[in-house]
Amino acid sequence: MSSVRPWRDIARRKSRQIMVGSVPVGGDAPITVQTMTNTLTSDPVATINQIRRCEDAGADIIRVSCPDVESTAALGKIVRAARVPIVADIHFHYKRALEAADAGAACLRINPGNIGSSERVAEVVRAAKANGCAIRIGVNAGSLEKDLLEKYGEPCPDALVESALDHIKLLQDHDFHEYKVAVKASDVFLAVAAYMGLAEAVDCPLHLGITEAGGLIGGTVKSSIGLGSLLWAGIGDTLRVSLSAEPEEEVRVGFEILKSLGLRTRGVRVVSCPSCARQGFDVIRTVEALESRLSHIKTPISLSVLGCVVNGPGEARETDVGLTGGGNGKHMVYLSGVTDHTVQDEDMLEHIVSLVEAKAAEMEAATTDAGKSEVPA
Repeated sequence: MSSVRPWRDIARRKSRQIMVGSVPVGGDAPITVQTMTNTLTSDPVATINQIRRCEDAGADIIRVSCPDVESTAALGKIVRAARVPIVADIHFHYKRALEAADAGAACLRINPGNIGSSERVAEVVRAAKANGCAIRIGVNAGSLEKDLLEKYGEPCPDALVESALDHIKLLQDHDFHEYKVAVKASDVFLAVAAYMGLAEAVDCPLHLGITEAGGLIGGTVKSSIGLGSLLWAGIGDTLRVSLSAEPEEEVRVGFEILKSLGLRTRGVRVVSCPSCARQGFDVIRTVEALESRLSHIKTPISLSVLGCVVNGPGEARETDVGLTGGGNGKHMVYLSGVTDHTVQDEDMLEHIVSLVEAKAAEMEAATTDAGKSEVPA
């Protein structure tokens, strides 16, 4: 089989690049995965603990809400503790934006048109420039400006795009260009159409999201359809999966979406069957256990777990480690797509975990050695 697969190619929209702290967003940078804390930002200990769990899940950027002075007062401690850039979420009070910028936020999530006069916008821009902050404009179908609702009658793609362009102009009028934009909606069709329209109108990075998507299962499905459609079309530079679930789950789902499209590779990619009466072991419980036991691995590695030999060997040929159910409690193990040995039922889980961990360590060491060899003597 040819290794060239043009039907898998995704031509990303060309956007200019900005920096959110140390993380590049846009241009040819990897698509970043974000989430948002749900603790009180005024409680730095609880917020830092949650940020740590999100970092461990792979979050590239984390947003915290700053609705009051107590929150921005705690923000400096949170920023210093975080290993990833922190975005301060500001809605209406421009002074919170000034305080957040001074506290070390890497980005301000703010709609310039919501904070009052041009002088206030100018103050926020000055604070952002002085502190090296980016700005994320966040248009939402649920909070469109009254004049746009009167003009269009209801939230629609044109209304969301017009709102975004109005906010962008306020920043550009003050010679500020380090911004990214989101045009979110809970309706998948509305969000996708708005992002497609905005992608043609601007060259800035786009922050993707289906807002108020729902719980873990429903929200994952909605987000996968909406974000997947946009990403497949090459649109999107950073994303957040909005779930009524713990923020680390948003990160995991975000990476799974990117991994499915070949846009990011992180951790173990599991290929597994839905199970049936042919299965030689309990596939569902085995996959659950393996996903939990292997969640600490960051090295991109593939694992196939198939209950029988119908599709097992074929899937195993495409993965780093493979397991196929057999008879009499004895199962076949594949390494690098090749049949290697068998394992007994009672030893299977621990054995596969050890194989994947060993393979990941081997791959990581090879990458490190390759990097060293490229450094001039």
